[in-house]
Amino acid sequence: MQHGKSCFFVGIGGSGMMPLAMILAGQGAKVAGSDRSLDSGRLPAKFDALRALGIDLFPQDGSGIVSPDQTVIASAAVEDNVPDMVRAAELGCPRMTRAELNAALFNAAGTSIGVAGTSGKSTVTGMIAWILHSLGGDPTVMNGAVMKNFVRPDAPFASALVGSDDFYVSEVDESDGSIALYSPHVAVLNNVSLDHKSLEELRTLFGDFAAKAQTTVVNVGDAESAALAMALDRSRTTTFAVESDADLSARNLALEAFAVRFDLVTRDAALPVRLAVPGRHNVANALAAIGASVAAGIALPDAVRAIEGFTGLRRRFELVGEANGVAVIDDFGHNPDKIAATLDTLHAFPGRVLALFQPHGYGPLKVMRRELVEMFVNKLAPGDRLVLPDPVYQGGTVSREVTSADIVADIAASGRDARHIPDRAAAAAHLVAEARPGDRIVIMGARDDTLSLVAREMLAHLES
Repeated sequence: MQHGKSCFFVGIGGSGMMPLAMILAGQGAKVAGSDRSLDSGRLPAKFDALRALGIDLFPQDGSGIVSPDQTVIASAAVEDNVPDMVRAAELGCPRMTRAELNAALFNAAGTSIGVAGTSGKSTVTGMIAWILHSLGGDPTVMNGAVMKNFVRPDAPFASALVGSDDFYVSEVDESDGSIALYSPHVAVLNNVSLDHKSLEELRTLFGDFAAKAQTTVVNVGDAESAALAMALDRSRTTTFAVESDADLSARNLALEAFAVRFDLVTRDAALPVRLAVPGRHNVANALAAIGASVAAGIALPDAVRAIEGFTGLRRRFELVGEANGVAVIDDFGHNPDKIAATLDTLHAFPGRVLALFQPHGYGPLKVMRRELVEMFVNKLAPGDRLVLPDPVYQGGTVSREVTSADIVADIAASGRDARHIPDRAAAAAHLVAEARPGDRIVIMGARDDTLSLVAREMLAHLES
């Protein structure tokens, strides 16, 4: 517990920072913070929720850092010349990164469950949280997304649960290499694909993480994960796969527009499962969550029964609404695998897809250019339309070697309908104007909470 400790979060509104602030506040720490979104007046509801928890908020001008007894926690996006960081250095405040703080809490838990992989981390974390909670457990959970099962009037941004020290469940991040800080009792390896780092770096990071665990739950339906599993002790490994042989295998999938059914097959049993979230990718996520829960001591039938009550995460194929026959969906897809999974889920049912994809930075565009283009060329159907605004930019120095215009030019050269409209509002308006009954509009991207506002605005324009 953190009773009496004083902590200041620089960038407290970030998806990885806000849940940690909520956990520390719930454990009795004195928590304060700042955020440039607060200074600019964006997303006021989020900051109101933090204030309601007793967290003091300050402008990002150094005024909130007043004592060398404050531990200053900053995300990787915060540069040393930010006034808060300058003031912390002047006072000699101890400093931690977001990952260092999360790893310290994680590694101190009685049973720690770490969820790794390029895609699906937040969903699997949310599924495990719901299984443990609904079966009477009291886990502490750090998630990068809002878990809809736990949203209440007094917890509108439920990306964290404050529970006991017995269980700590967290997604772990490979993008900055901080996955190396975690020593899990149960490790989940969901998949390995190109995103922020090269495949060679990812293989090392994920392989080392999995090897430290007492039990590793691995998706052997994913080629890269299956290769890493070969190096693990089989007696301490649980495998899972969709429509392939594994310790936990999903068979007989039946897709619905916003749900999916399958049979969970093990060596000893076959159990019917219905998820309240759609898509083949969520079947894999469910197998991962069930495997991790069983490794943590939950009986398989109980885990299966519990996961059917999982209602999903915000911004994970979230239906915002329908107007005049057009559905608007808000989704976190931002790398080739995630976007492909979203498009596959949409294409399982009739209707055009009108997609707005906002890249989450210039760096990722450079790393993923070839794979991103190939994915869109292969996954966009005839009649679909893709619009890319410029990447999200949160400040600082960036190299703009590859832009949205470059990605669109490559896709259009292969005959797909792709357009670069630099201004996001104009891109959204273009798709609204083009929409007709039966279409599905999907807004995709990461590292920008205002995308959900864009989705709601598009729905409002369709209704007017």
